Amino acid sequence: MRPALRLPLILCGAAVLLAACETAPVTGRSQIMLMSENEERQMGLQAYRQVLAKEPLSHDAQANALVEKVGKRIAAAAERPPAEMWRAPHFRWEFSTIDKNEPNAFCLPGGKVAVYTGILPITRTEAGLAAVIGHEVAHALARHGAERMSDQMVASVGTTAATAAAAALATTVSGRSRTYLPAMMAAVGAGATVGFILPMSRAQESEADRIGLVLMALAGYDPHEAIGVWERMRAANAGSRRQAEWLSTHPADTTRLNDIRGWVNEAMKYYRRRD
Repeated sequence: MRPALRLPLILCGAAVLLAACETAPVTGRSQIMLMSENEERQMGLQAYRQVLAKEPLSHDAQANALVEKVGKRIAAAAERPPAEMWRAPHFRWEFSTIDKNEPNAFCLPGGKVAVYTGILPITRTEAGLAAVIGHEVAHALARHGAERMSDQMVASVGTTAATAAAAALATTVSGRSRTYLPAMMAAVGAGATVGFILPMSRAQESEADRIGLVLMALAGYDPHEAIGVWERMRAANAGSRRQAEWLSTHPADTTRLNDIRGWVNEAMKYYRRRD
């Protein structure tokens, strides 16, 4: 590319990224968003419908009522944030309980929440469930789904540029040197994953923990209850083989617990007990 064209393109790309910057709730972390909220919510609704179409819904009235009650309290807290902490999302909230022995829950963009019955023995209490739902709602509130797709786009552009550079290099080398080019290209892709995508995923999980503590406090649940939940989650994971933290999408259980203990006091500023 001619130098005369390169600088305007770089400046244009930088302007696009700056225009797409947003700020995460509570943490104030800068985010790149290359997807509109409407697009994100449409994708969330579609994914939610797909999940509910294939997963067995719970017929346990008590479990359903608990998920609905806790979910609505967390949702109300999300919709009425403290001044300047985040912009009220005005989601169309839905809460479902999936009858499956799997310790899982999620909140898709637009406020589509599902809790698997397999996580209830770990949460144990109403406040414990609030810790989990608060964490999941925090993902939607911070638009982590759209941010992750935006990060993938940025990483893809970077990888494509690096691959193009390697391809251009291939035209200037010959013989044995060319045999190393496929490995070089593969290393570029692996580097983008380990050095950018995975760390961002772990950062989002930690951020959701922190925001979730504030949400449960605002909803009238003691944030200290989250510590017990993640201790029980760590115990449940004790028998499974875990990847090294730097290769994982989630922080290690010990890292997560230490962080949560450090954030509880911040969340307690917003706690007002409700019966």
